Amino acid sequence: MLADLFHILTTPAPAAMRRLGYVAESVALRSRSRRCRRAWAPHLERTRSVILAASDGLPHRRTVAVLGSGLLDDVPVKGLAERFERVLLVDAVHPWATRLAVRRWANVRLVHADLSGAAELLLGKSSSLSDPLAVLRGETDLDLVVSANLLSQLPILPLDACERPGGPRRPDLGREIVAAHLAALSSLEARVCLVTDVSETELDREGRVTDRLDLMHGVPMPEPDQVWDWELAPFGEVARHRRILHRVHAYPDWTRRVPA
Repeated sequence: MLADLFHILTTPAPAAMRRLGYVAESVALRSRSRRCRRAWAPHLERTRSVILAASDGLPHRRTVAVLGSGLLDDVPVKGLAERFERVLLVDAVHPWATRLAVRRWANVRLVHADLSGAAELLLGKSSSLSDPLAVLRGETDLDLVVSANLLSQLPILPLDACERPGGPRRPDLGREIVAAHLAALSSLEARVCLVTDVSETELDREGRVTDRLDLMHGVPMPEPDQVWDWELAPFGEVARHRRILHRVHAYPDWTRRVPA
């Protein structure tokens, strides 16, 4: 607990992201990733493999942008730094461990951004979502954009804010955020690699399903190129006799899978 408090107090972040809870969420994710290191390892390895495979066959390797870079657990930053002229790591919060890790590569840059597009709405400065990928619109040499285990996370804090007294009344905000992210990815001229968990299943020790959750909030997804299960919470993480599995879809070339 003291370590988490230290990271919450010392992690650099824009004031708006801190106010909306993104720093605390980043620290909580860091702690869970350490506790569940063994359970998460196969998922993280497959994600890194998909990301590197997505760079194969590109006519140019000028700039790659990784959305949701976070702790870098699922980002093959070394491989990307060696393959591309520039690597942009984009997230609301960049923990100290990430900041220290990327110092060895001169072509890697950290970029702060509200990738949910909901910050202005939640802060009362707008009545609608903003462009979730506005931070990339000025980049003219993007060859690959990666959305890495990010999409299902984007609605979490905005939906929490909607449930607080005085929060915006947006019952479909989760669906809006997911749909806006996918539409923004589809609008890019660069190749897009999307890896996202799409559903959650809770099981007991006998393998019986005790709960299910649609992480896409009703937004339909095309058939993935790869699919696997991620043991997000092994027994004992959230409950002694319950574990949580997430179904993951991977699209090394997202626009090829989107119906015209």
